[in-house]
Amino acid sequence: MTVATDPRTRQDGVGWVTRAIFGDPRLWLGMPPDPVPATHRPVVRYAVVPSVERARFLLPLASRRVGAASTLAYNALRPPRVRANRLAVGMLAGLGATGLARMPVLTVAVPTDADPAELLLAEHLGRLAGRPLHAAIGIRPPDPHHKPTLQLFDDRGVARAYAKIGWNDATRAMVRAEAVALRDLPRDGGDFPDVPRLLDEVRWGDLAVTLVEPMPARVRRPRHPLRPEVAAMLAVARRGGPPSTPRPLRGSAFLADLTARAATAGGPVVGALAALAARDGDRPVEFGHWHGDWVPWNLGRHRGRLVVWDWENSGADRPLGFDLAHQGFQSALSLGGRDVAGATGEMVGLLGRHGAAFGLDPAGCRFVADAYLVELWLRTAELAAGGGGWSAKLHPALLHTLADRLGTPRP
Repeated sequence: MTVATDPRTRQDGVGWVTRAIFGDPRLWLGMPPDPVPATHRPVVRYAVVPSVERARFLLPLASRRVGAASTLAYNALRPPRVRANRLAVGMLAGLGATGLARMPVLTVAVPTDADPAELLLAEHLGRLAGRPLHAAIGIRPPDPHHKPTLQLFDDRGVARAYAKIGWNDATRAMVRAEAVALRDLPRDGGDFPDVPRLLDEVRWGDLAVTLVEPMPARVRRPRHPLRPEVAAMLAVARRGGPPSTPRPLRGSAFLADLTARAATAGGPVVGALAALAARDGDRPVEFGHWHGDWVPWNLGRHRGRLVVWDWENSGADRPLGFDLAHQGFQSALSLGGRDVAGATGEMVGLLGRHGAAFGLDPAGCRFVADAYLVELWLRTAELAAGGGGWSAKLHPALLHTLADRLGTPRP
């Protein structure tokens, strides 16, 4: 049942997140002045921070301690302005005074004869864990690539887990891939970064949920977030071991994988990949693993060590330097506001400055850049085919850049 203030009826960020997490139609969601119907009983309340129209966060109001913890946890990872805003909200939550900020309160209620653990994901996860868990929920703009994430706290305000939620084909595949990656990563220290542990995998209706260990409480942003962590990237690529023997691109598992995926995607990427293989087929390449989303917002520092999270895009049989290329491209695209051509230029520059550490000469840097752009296009196409929709930033501009760099016709 729905009412005028049920956020699930909205088409913005708070709408798609509440539809994903509180999708059972038996749940009642509402805000004042709508009263909870007599057929239901309230189970959980959230402050909508800072307002429904500009929602960024659902703050659990289970207790002052939980409210403060859910706002202040990992604040050192956030940019200064966001950090200051979260600190102010956290102080209000700790004082039980969120009402002073006039933030609306969202109530979630279940039928009076229903078991909350059967209808509410956080209640279900708490039952599995053997303790009550309270979910703090971030709000992002509607995007079929995005995954709702629950940051789970116990009654004392201690972070217990992150629950990453796959809600369509594309995001279900992503959260499952992260679970596979976290099981297999080495944890021997050295240059290999610290990595959260996999706690559990849960199926909840049509949602795929991966539970990941919380980060260390005192994790901080890297002092120089745009500076490549070359030693750690190499340790990830080589799984902490020695270099592997370079092998020709032609006949490699990497090229076979790209070829099969390009055939499925179809279109101009097939010609772009053929041009890349013709130009670099005989090039010796050191292949290894990659994180798959090595960007400043997935990195932290704790007790002098690098901490890296979000491994949902990791994989094997990738050319060394792929994580370096990804950092250069995505940092320019997302943080620098560059278009695809500009982001490609930033990536090429970063490879030129640091490629030698990965055994790359100038021609090798060119190969890694172009191979990465093919990989990125295929990932974009696969997300779209999985229900993720096309990225407006990348489609079709990325195809144009590939055509220009590889000398194939523009689509």
